[in-house]
Order: sequence, then C-alpha cells, then structure tokens
Amino acid sequence: MMFELLLVCLIFVGCASIRAPAFRPEKIHGEPVKIACIGDSITYGAGIQGRETNSYPAVLGRLLGSKFQVMNFGVSGATLLKKGDLPYWNTAEFREATRFQPKAVIIKLGTNDSKPQNWRYSGEFALDLEDMIEHFRRLPSKPMVWLCLPVPAYEDRWGISEKIISEEIIPIILEVAQKKKCPVIDLYSALSNRPDLFPDKIHPNAQGAELIAKTIKSALLGE
Repeated sequence: MMFELLLVCLIFVGCASIRAPAFRPEKIHGEPVKIACIGDSITYGAGIQGRETNSYPAVLGRLLGSKFQVMNFGVSGATLLKKGDLPYWNTAEFREATRFQPKAVIIKLGTNDSKPQNWRYSGEFALDLEDMIEHFRRLPSKPMVWLCLPVPAYEDRWGISEKIISEEIIPIILEVAQKKKCPVIDLYSALSNRPDLFPDKIHPNAQGAELIAKTIKSALLGE
C-alpha cells in the first residue's frame, strides 16, 4: 500500500510539475517536425501484423499528419542499460536517430532492463537514462525529450519482470524525469487493466499500439 501511494505521488509530481511546450500544428510552417521514437520491440512493433503501418510510431505519424515526420527507431530486445545484454547505445538505430536530428525524442525503454542479467546493473539505470537524455539534448536540433513509463507486463516471460518494472524501474524514470525536467508519458496507466491487448502478455497488438500512439499524440500536442 505504501508503494502504491508513493507511485501515485511520483506520477502526480512527474506529470503535473513538468510542462512540455506543446507542438501546435497551426504554427508549424516549412519542414515537418521530426520525431524520433526510441525503444525496444514494443516500439519496433514485434508481433504486430503489418508492423510497418501498425506499430505505434507509424500510427502516431498518421494521427499527427503531414506537418510531422515520425520515425521508428525501435530495436527488439534493446536495453537502456549500457551494460545490458543488448544496449540500445550500440545499435545502428541509435546512430540513425542521432543523424536524424529530431525536434522531439520519445524514449520508451526499460522493459528488457528488468531481466535478471540486466537488472544486476540496476544501480546504473538512472545515470544511463540521464546520459541518453543529455545525448539527444546536445544535438544541434535541440530536441525536446519525453520519457515514457513502460507498459505493463501481464506475465513474467523471457526474464521480463512486472514487479521490477512497476516497483523499481518506473520510480527511477520518474525521479530522473523530475531531475532533468523531462515530461512523462504514462503508458503504464494507459494500458493497465488491458491484458486483452497483449496476446503474448508482453507485446501489445495493433489495437494496443494505437492506444499508445493516441496517448503520445495527446502529450505532444498538449491535449
């Protein structure tokens, strides 16, 4: 009960005290606003039929319209931890996202970090997240960085632990968001109590990806 109360307070602080400058489509002229979606298999769209058009970055692009250019830089199995078994830092997608020079960066990592071989380095998670925020903030394009809370894991599979996600990783993300003044997108709450959207209990289906995209769109536009 105490943890649940703490989590509610952290979510309130993280979401209420950090105000991201919302993108207003009517004020966007010239080149489309570039948005980079950083993440793991859930961002990539693993398990979704026609993931090229039904992953959440693809759906987000359609929802936002022609004034935005949304790119999917998801990597299945990727970790935020630099010492994880597949660090996002070492991927071609990380380098491509950097070269993309986005104006907005959506970071959705943490699910794979909950695996035992990765979470043994839990003490480095906050610092690695801060480093990723600063990496993108230092780009010439000066992007705004949003941090996503991971979606729920409806079963402990492939080493992924719901308990670690909800009780350890999410509080760290919220603390870092507060420290680095990053807005938070609460995908955990948005997809809670919806196991029907997770066929394998870990990855959302197309309907779940659409819900993620709508939640992110609302955050980006300040709806």
